[in-house]
Amino acid sequence: MLSYQVETFGRPLARVLRETPQPQGTEVLVQVGHCGVCHSDLHLQDGYFDLGGGNRIDMTRPMGLPRTLGHEIAGTVVALGPGVTATDGVQVGDRRVVFPWIGCGECSTCARGDEHLCGAPRALGANRDGGYATHVMVPHPRVLLEYDPVPEAQACTLACSGLTAYSALRKIGPLAAGDALLVIGAGGVGLSGIRLAKQLLGVAPVVAELDRAKWDVAREAGAAEVFDPTAEGAARALMKSSGGGVAAAVDFVGAGATFGFGLAALRKGGRLVCVGLFGGNAPVMPAILSMKAVSIVGSYVGSLVELRELLAIARAGRLPAMPVAARPLDEASQALDDLRAGRIKGRAVLRP
Repeated sequence: MLSYQVETFGRPLARVLRETPQPQGTEVLVQVGHCGVCHSDLHLQDGYFDLGGGNRIDMTRPMGLPRTLGHEIAGTVVALGPGVTATDGVQVGDRRVVFPWIGCGECSTCARGDEHLCGAPRALGANRDGGYATHVMVPHPRVLLEYDPVPEAQACTLACSGLTAYSALRKIGPLAAGDALLVIGAGGVGLSGIRLAKQLLGVAPVVAELDRAKWDVAREAGAAEVFDPTAEGAARALMKSSGGGVAAAVDFVGAGATFGFGLAALRKGGRLVCVGLFGGNAPVMPAILSMKAVSIVGSYVGSLVELRELLAIARAGRLPAMPVAARPLDEASQALDDLRAGRIKGRAVLRP
């Protein structure tokens, strides 16, 4: 099998050719058809997440090198371990999307269905080898979900960008008529949020996006309005148009400036859902939180149940397509470089 791995943090991926592994126990070998390139892969390539002020989340130990990146995976089942039975509902030849946020399976967090929040994760593409490869080993058939008739290049993106947006929007709760929703960022995950907002919350969101090259795709995804949050008077105009502030804001960027903008844009009783992992920090004044009675909620990817729900929406044809650009697997490093430089609209998807 061929894979592209992080062998040294901060360096281009290494091309590695090795024997294709054989599944053991309940393992399932999937031949990768498509694998999305996610912004978090940049942080994993670097070996850390920036917290601002010189602080970092160090990923060098939990990742363990070498490591094959890629967690938005869809493909075809090509081999089953001896522990996989007919009742598991998976057989050779099945086309499946992979839920990559796998936990230890033994802690209370996993038991309540939140294995994506497990303290001892086995996430594919981070803690275990992922989909920047011709094949990926999946530990159990329970994380393989049907996606037909969704095109495979679209289906793979649902495992992270789609799931992350879906889980974040679910944390907002119902919106009343006339309530305004602010989406910050129109990258891959932001576009998923824009696409899902009408379906889940019944509103077309207002979108804050610095890069004007992304404005058209944001409008095509369902944005009611797109604006540059750094433009003079942008914050005042938003407050006026929303009648004193938005009911909810979702920050799909996660930079200090975007977090601060989203928090300031809330009306009394509003909610900010922070999703992005760009990095940095922002001041928070406790008295303002109390006086405005606003809430700040963190949201990290999503659960297996939520991915099933999202796939049901997509398979029913109720989810607009994500703009994707398929690239050969040997362009994995270039795709990361293009993403880092802001040259990708929508999602780059590797195709072995």
